[in-house]
Amino acid sequence: MIQSTPFEIFCACPPGLETYLADEMVEAGFLGVSPTGGGVTFEGTWADVWRANLVLRGASKVLARIGTFRAFHLAQLDKRARKFPWGDVLTEGHRVKVEVATNRKSKIYHAGAATERLERAIAEEFGAPIAEGLEDAQIVIKARIDDNNVILSVDTSGDGLHKRGFKQAMGKAPMRETMAALILRACGYAGREPVLDPMCGSGTFPIEAAEIARGLMAGRGRGFAFERLATFDAEAVAGLREAWAERDTDLHFYGSDRNVNVIGMAGENAARAGVGDLITFAPKPVSAISRPEGPAGLVVVNPPYGARVGKKKDLFALYGAFGDKMREEFKGWRVGMVTSEAQLAEATKLPWLPVEAPIAHGGLKVRLYRTDPL
Repeated sequence: MIQSTPFEIFCACPPGLETYLADEMVEAGFLGVSPTGGGVTFEGTWADVWRANLVLRGASKVLARIGTFRAFHLAQLDKRARKFPWGDVLTEGHRVKVEVATNRKSKIYHAGAATERLERAIAEEFGAPIAEGLEDAQIVIKARIDDNNVILSVDTSGDGLHKRGFKQAMGKAPMRETMAALILRACGYAGREPVLDPMCGSGTFPIEAAEIARGLMAGRGRGFAFERLATFDAEAVAGLREAWAERDTDLHFYGSDRNVNVIGMAGENAARAGVGDLITFAPKPVSAISRPEGPAGLVVVNPPYGARVGKKKDLFALYGAFGDKMREEFKGWRVGMVTSEAQLAEATKLPWLPVEAPIAHGGLKVRLYRTDPL
């Protein structure tokens, strides 16, 4: 059996948020955690692969290293791929797709030709059907050819881990749950204070915050690609699910948006996630929000960025009104705001802390702006 001892596992996340995912993983007890470009590596076993998929809120994918070999040309790649023990990881009857990434340090530089050789080897030696595309694949093998080393990993997640299984309805430009979890962490949120989002769309930030406060398992409502692998132990994974402990909370969360339709969606999504009782959603503009009764907490917002030119002037007014409301009514609260436009952030006139690295989000580079308690 491949990797009966600990092996390398990679948890992907949006570039710019790696250190926050690493913090989450250390807290969760994973070992050998090391941030790298676009994610975090750690050392673990298949049980750690299952647990990472189930419990990590910030990881978008979990890739397990299944082996490596040297190859200096396509014929050698073909020969060694045919000798690789695919049956140690793959199970019969599942559609497989291979993705290859190469670099200039390798003599094999044509990713398409390398993909063809690897897929043919898997099909002819192991007998797995090859999927037409990624959307049709049940198991995805990722091969990285770096300095003539062929490094093979398997995508153990399947659908991206932001698909928790509860958000069936969403508005325009929704934030993924995994990114929302890391933004909340970057704002210092740990499930012990109220959270308010005055431009909540389909409710991602309040729902994620409420799930964290209630201690819900991130992957409780979905399946994973690892369930189709030869390494899968259904009883052990069931044990991980059953041993998970949730907790009570008396915190409350708030979401509002001027779009009445998305507020309805947000309420439905929260109910499906099992946190509908913890969140109050209301259709109202930013100018109409008010500070909730009770302790101070975190205001977190992902406002429009003005990608459409004609909207920019309106957005300065929106950001200005948001800043006014925060200063006037939210004394003691912290603010976190995601935007791609520094000028819009400045239009709030809020006392932003030094800004960290840009974050990749939906083809844009955004930044997280944060304050200390106002």
